[in-house]
Amino acid sequence: MPHSPGQDQTVVDLPAGRLRGANEGGVAVFRAVPYAAPPVGDLRWRPAQPHAGWSGTRDATADGPSAPQMYREGGDPVLGGHGSPPFDEDCLTLNVWTPAADGARRPVLVWIHGGGFVSGSGSLPGYSGETFARDGDLVVVSINYRIGPLGYLYTGEGDEGDEGGNHWLTDQLTALCWVKENIASFGGDPDRVTVAGQSGGAVSTAALAGHPQARGLIRRVILQSPPFGLDLPDPDAYLERTAAFLDLAGAKDLAELRALPWQELIGAGAGLFAQTMRWGYWPTPFLPVIDGVTLRSHPAQALLDGAAAGIDVMIGWTREEANFGFALDEGYAAATREQVTDRIADTFGSAAAAGVYAAYERARPGAGPADVLMDLITDELFRVPAVRLAEARAESGSPVWAYQFDLPTPAYEGRLGAAHCLELPFVFDNFDQWAHAPFLAGLRPAVRDGLAYAMHRAWIAFVRTGDPNHPDLPQWRRYDAQSRTTMRFDSVVTALDDLAGASRLLHGPARTSGHASAPLI
Repeated sequence: MPHSPGQDQTVVDLPAGRLRGANEGGVAVFRAVPYAAPPVGDLRWRPAQPHAGWSGTRDATADGPSAPQMYREGGDPVLGGHGSPPFDEDCLTLNVWTPAADGARRPVLVWIHGGGFVSGSGSLPGYSGETFARDGDLVVVSINYRIGPLGYLYTGEGDEGDEGGNHWLTDQLTALCWVKENIASFGGDPDRVTVAGQSGGAVSTAALAGHPQARGLIRRVILQSPPFGLDLPDPDAYLERTAAFLDLAGAKDLAELRALPWQELIGAGAGLFAQTMRWGYWPTPFLPVIDGVTLRSHPAQALLDGAAAGIDVMIGWTREEANFGFALDEGYAAATREQVTDRIADTFGSAAAAGVYAAYERARPGAGPADVLMDLITDELFRVPAVRLAEARAESGSPVWAYQFDLPTPAYEGRLGAAHCLELPFVFDNFDQWAHAPFLAGLRPAVRDGLAYAMHRAWIAFVRTGDPNHPDLPQWRRYDAQSRTTMRFDSVVTALDDLAGASRLLHGPARTSGHASAPLI
C-alpha cells in the first residue's frame, strides 16, 4: 500500500511480501525484486510462472544475478562489456527507482535492455533509472529476462502442453503484469506506462506493444535502434538451428539439455555463433521465432495492428549503426569492391548491385568498400525498416515521432562514427556510469553534456505527455507523409524534413526474403 508522509520510503509492502530498499542520490531504489518464479529445473524452457512470494522483509538493496551469458574479462573494444558476473538462471527480477513510494501516481518508464538477444542486464550501471526518476519525477523499472539459449532456443511444439517458444517474451509479459499490479505502491501510475528498449530490447518493446495479453498495459513506446530488418524464422526454420545447438551441447533431446549446467549451454551458444555467421551480416545465433502462439507476426508489423494502433511511438536510429560491429574488424577493413557488390546483390539482385554500390559511394565521398558495406547494413537492418514503420503509422494516422542520432565519437580515429548504442548514455544522461566504455573517449564535455540534456529531457517529456517537445529543443513535429520530419541529434540539434530520404528511395518498397516471417512494412 502507498506510504503516507513521514513513513520510511525505503520499505514497501506488496502482495508478495515486504521489501526494504535503499536511498541512492535522493531516490528510493529497490533491487532484485522477483517478478516470476526462478526458471530452473523443470521450468527451464517453460513460460514464466508466478512467484510464490516470501515471508518477512526481503532485502532489496543489492542487484541480483544477471541472466547467464557469454563473458569476456576486460570487455569489448566498443562498450567495454555488456554484462558481468554474477550470472544465474534465477534471474527473473527487476529494479525500481522512485522519487517516493507514495500515492503520487507518477508516469512509469519500463526499460528493456538490448544485447543481440545474448547479452545485457537491467542492472547495468548505465541503465540506472536514477536520472530519469530524479529529473523527470518518474518511476523507472528495469528488468532482467532470459537471453541466449535459455530465452531464445525454440524447443518445438507439444512439450507437455507448452506449445510455444519465445520464453523471453513470457518473462517480459509477466514483468509488465507485475508493474500493473504493484507499481502504485512505489508511487507510479499503472495506467501511464511507457516501455522503452534499445536494439534487441526495442524488438521486445514492439512485440509487447502488439501482444494481446499486453492490451491496456502500455500507453507509449520508445524504440531505439530496433533491428526490424531481421528476417525472423518460423518454427520449421528455427528447428534446424535447434538441432545444431543440441549437437554442440552434446545432447540428444530437451530432457538431456535440461540436465546440463547453464555454463555448458552458454558454451554451446558460443559455438552456434560460429556456425551461423555469414560474411557481411550481423551475427544473430538466437532470434525471436514467429511461432504462432507467443508471437504471431513480426514485431514491426505488430505495431501497425489494432492492439497497438493507438499507442504513442517514438522511433529512431543512429547514423552509422553497423560501425559498432564492423568498423574495428580488420577482416572487414580489407573488404574488396567485388565482395561488397556481391553482398549488395543479395538484397538488390545482381543487375542492380553495381548501381547501388555507386549510390552509396556518392553519398559518402571517399568511401571505401567497408564504408559502403556498413552503410548498407545500417540501412537494411535499422534505418530503412524504421522509416517504413514511421511511414506506415503516419499513413494510418497513428502517432509517431522519428529521430536520427548523428554525433560521431572521436574514439578510434573516428572509425565508429555515430555507432549503434552511442545514444544510450545521452538518453540516460549519466556519463559517469559509462566511464568504462571506450566508445565515449574524446567527446568534448560541453557538446556531450548539452546534447545529453536535450535528449534526456525529450525522453522525459515523451514519457510524461506523449510528446517529446520541451523548451530547450527545436520544434519536433510528428512524422507525416508530407514533411517526414525527423529530429537530428548532433552538436547542433535540428528538425529536418525527410532526413533518411536517400536511403528510403534507394531501398524502395519493402523487399522480403520470401519467408512468411519477413517484415511486411
